[in-house]
Order: sequence, then structure tokens, then C-alpha cells
Amino acid sequence: MAKFIDRAKIFVQGGHGGNGCVAFRREKFVPKGGPSGGSGGKGGDVVLVADRNVHTLLDFKYRRHYRAERGRHGEGNKRSGKSGEDLIIKVPVGTVVRNAETGEVIGDLTEHGQRLIVAKGGRGGRGNAAFATPTRRAPDFAEPGEPGEERWIELELKLLADIGLIGFPNAGKSTFLSKISAAKPEIADYPFTTLRPILGVTRVGDHSFVVADIPGLIEGAHRGKGLGHEFLKHIERTKLLLHLIDLTDQTRSPEEAFEAINRELELYSPELSKKPQIVVGTKIDALSDRSILNRLKEYFSKKGYPFFAVSAVTGEGMDRLMSFVSQKLKELENVQKSKENSS
Repeated sequence: MAKFIDRAKIFVQGGHGGNGCVAFRREKFVPKGGPSGGSGGKGGDVVLVADRNVHTLLDFKYRRHYRAERGRHGEGNKRSGKSGEDLIIKVPVGTVVRNAETGEVIGDLTEHGQRLIVAKGGRGGRGNAAFATPTRRAPDFAEPGEPGEERWIELELKLLADIGLIGFPNAGKSTFLSKISAAKPEIADYPFTTLRPILGVTRVGDHSFVVADIPGLIEGAHRGKGLGHEFLKHIERTKLLLHLIDLTDQTRSPEEAFEAINRELELYSPELSKKPQIVVGTKIDALSDRSILNRLKEYFSKKGYPFFAVSAVTGEGMDRLMSFVSQKLKELENVQKSKENSS
């Protein structure tokens, strides 16, 4: 299975400006025929463009150097050189761009079509015609073009999804996502975890939203253990978390599983742990004793979390859960719009 590439480091360089030209036209009674050297063209910019059809940073693994076209040199008869073409680089929506040397965030591409210039092209040099004055009628010099900006930048992809599915490996997230959307995640009894986040679009009535299957976490994820640190950041931009817990897990109780995952979230980012969560007990079709469901509902209710028990295989409880999820998401979106309108 191809690994999800969510980080890359590339070198970008704007095109060099074209040199100004030294030239003289032949004209009677004009010293040396008069200066006629044109200016050089501007170098092209390197521009990142967010594209919803690009999903990973995989291409940057194979190509790391990007240079825009240089400007053409000026010519005689006051002809300016042609400006260099901008170099357009498509990146996924949700790409954060940093200066690799300082770590400073240069830009955050969160919308389709959003553009960011990461290396400006150099200015074209002026030709000798630009230096002519009443007292200096025949300048025999011109400016060289300026070099384009160059730097190493780091690209980091953070998924843009409305809802993030979190939980231990084998909590049933892949099966869950496959049932509520057209996404086709790889489903198996992985000994560790899915290797890449998968997005699915779900529709409940007239409301559609994006759900991300975040790879299963393990204890110690906030320290980079396993794949946790690689993907915890993908949860940061979601509005709502569905915390899936395998009710048939013999290695830990549902309460222990819940506390362990939330501890990892808080250690990674206190703000992340405060995101709204809905707790979902999975695999109830394989549950021999359902008496624990009342206990769990009471336990999570005291903590302020809604609790649902479902089976993605049989569909039991799924409609009720997704209706609640849709309503909760609408409430969160309305709160966000109110904040934006008041600011």
C-alpha cells in the first residue's frame, strides 16, 4: 500500500531578470546615434496553487528543485525583453508552507485556487536608453538583471475534514467510513494501524460533509511512537471528533480505551483534546452481553459526551448516529459563522 506523503522539503527559485541592453541607433546630428538599449524582462515567480484534485505531496518526493523562467535580455531599438513565465506548482488544499531555515509560516493554503508566491522573480535590468539625460546623451552602460529569490521551503499537509474518526487500531474506523460514504479504505485486522488517512464524503438528507479516517493511535503517539505523531496534526482542523471504541476488545475496557486516546490528544495539544467528541461503541453485532451499554451511556454522559452503540456491519444504530452527527455539525457551523460575522 502506498504511504500517505504529508511532508516535503523543496528548493524554489524565481527566474533571474534579463539584462539591460547597450545599443545606439544611427541618426543624423544625434551623438553616437542616440542610446536605444531596451530593458530586460522580469523573471517569473514560483507560485503555489491549492488544488482540490491533488491529495498528497508525493510528487515532491521525486522532484525537489523548482526554478521559474528567467526574463529575456533587452534589445536594441528600445525593445524590452519578455518577462519570464511564472512557475505554477499545484499542492493539496490544506498545505502549510514554512521557511525551511527559520521555521516561519509563509502561508496556509486552505481554499481551492488559493495562490501563494514563494519565490519572486528578479527585476529586469535597465537598458542604456533609460540612463540618457540632457547632460549624458550617450550612456554606454546598462544594468544587469537582478537574481530571483531562492530558498528551501517545507510543505506540510493537514487534512481539511469536518469530522475526524479517532480511536485505537481495529476500532472499526475503516469499516465505519466505508458504510457511511463512497470511500474505499483498506479493511483488515491490522496488527498496528492503517498507514494513511482516508477521506469520505457523507450525505445525511440535504447536508453533506467530509469525514477523515485518521490512522489508529497508540499510547505514546504524542511522542512520535508508531505513526501517531505523523497524523495527530490531521485532527487539528476537524470540527467534530467521532471517537470509536471496540466494545469486543479483550485487552482493555471501553473506559480505558477512551481515557488512553484522550490522554494522547491532550499531551499532543490541549486545544485538540477540547474538540467536541461523540463516543461510538462499535461491533455490537459481536457483543454477547449488551448490559454494558447502559453502564457506558451513564459513564460518558457524566463526562459530557453523547454515546451511541452501532454495528457498521449490520447497520444497527447507524441512522440514528448519523442524524445526530449531522445536527451537531450544523450547530457547530452556525456558531462558527456567528463568530465570523461578529468579528
